[in-house]
Amino acid sequence: DPQLESAARIGGATPFQTILRVTVPLLRPAILYSALLTLVSALELLSIPLVLGNGVGIDTLSTYIYVLGVVGVSKDYGAIAVVAIFVVLLVTVLVYLQGKLTTLERRFVTVGGKATRPKLLDLGKMKGVVSFIVGLYILLGIILPLASIVLESFVPFLSPFANPLKMLTFENYQGIFSSPAYRQSVTNSIYISIFAAGIGILFMALVSLTAYRSTFKGRGVVKYMALYPRAFPGIIVGIGFLWAFLLVPGIGSLRNTLIAMSIAFIMRYLPLGFSAVSPAIMQVSDELDRAGRVGGATWLGTIRHILLPILRPALLSGYIILAISFLKEYAVALFLFSEGSRVIGTTMIELWKQGGAEPVAALSTIQMAITAFLIFGSTRLLGVKLHGK
Repeated sequence: DPQLESAARIGGATPFQTILRVTVPLLRPAILYSALLTLVSALELLSIPLVLGNGVGIDTLSTYIYVLGVVGVSKDYGAIAVVAIFVVLLVTVLVYLQGKLTTLERRFVTVGGKATRPKLLDLGKMKGVVSFIVGLYILLGIILPLASIVLESFVPFLSPFANPLKMLTFENYQGIFSSPAYRQSVTNSIYISIFAAGIGILFMALVSLTAYRSTFKGRGVVKYMALYPRAFPGIIVGIGFLWAFLLVPGIGSLRNTLIAMSIAFIMRYLPLGFSAVSPAIMQVSDELDRAGRVGGATWLGTIRHILLPILRPALLSGYIILAISFLKEYAVALFLFSEGSRVIGTTMIELWKQGGAEPVAALSTIQMAITAFLIFGSTRLLGVKLHGK
């Protein structure tokens, strides 16, 4: 509600004081949730610590698990299990505390039924400084890294003492596409992105409908369990599925297959798909459900003929988001892939271990091209919107 900020300004507060004393406290629940997600993302991040820190003796939790379970000559699964249990307990406590703190923030609710027009904040003299900081972030955090990867993919080596524009070549791409193993990793990633994402979004839609459109007594638990996997680092999820396929009778044959990897990916990104579909379900009035039942439709019939057609845009958006997420996922796959079930991410890590920075850049560029095709193809051909506008 912009009236709160307006009241602060009328009371003599500067824009900075308004942000510090009004806006930030009101955003406390969102900040807490974002902090939890950031912590989990930091715990699961493997690529950056592996590339920048592992070679100089700087290890993180993810690189420690990676060395114990993947790189090491003798796999210490006992130590991995201890670390995984510690992370699970830590994240569980954090999720519980975050939930408690969020439920206590009811007094900060500001969105009501009365329509309001948000007011833009005039930055005044700080406008130039803020624009410079944002532009610098875009340049250093996005443009330069991506441009460097693309450039490195077209040269045999990258050196400050040689002009890269005079060494342009397609050898790195020829090496990728001439190798059956590397080609298969690209094919496997595309296969999982297309088919597993389709199965995943249907499963997540069913979970969302059970949580918000059924009389199931445990639907509250379903909501919690649907969001809970997001709290675990991907490498821990991969370890969990590894032990499940090893210990549970009857499913061991699925280990090291694309089916096993697809199941793990779907479970890993269940919260993402649930969050994409459930808001659309909540926006549909239950009057439509009752009208369908009055007309003689069953619960499944109501979902099939009434809800699913309405939810089609949300399902398509969720599908594209899942496909992109599956394409770039590698942490879950580290403990599940075999010779014939590599994906792009695991292949890049293997190449990096062998010192092949340029082939890694070529694979990264291919991955970015596929991602761009999914994004722009979906928005142009299917009319899918990946944002809320």
